[in-house]
Amino acid sequence: MTSKTDEALGYEQARDELIEVVRRLEAGGTTLEESLALWERGEELAKVCRRWLEGARARLDAALAEEEKAQDGE
Repeated sequence: MTSKTDEALGYEQARDELIEVVRRLEAGGTTLEESLALWERGEELAKVCRRWLEGARARLDAALAEEEKAQDGE
């Protein structure tokens, strides 16, 4: 479940935090509980990033479709 705070994160913010979560997990030295919490946070951040990227893809597709439509009309 994504929190309202996560929804307000920009792509770069979510990506940077996700990078930090992965770094901490890869470094080890955390308890099982901490590792699980980090993993869950990473999953949420990945969802935020995915939504941003899907939105960007939709905007690009719409712009390309509009451009193609305009060229067909010429």
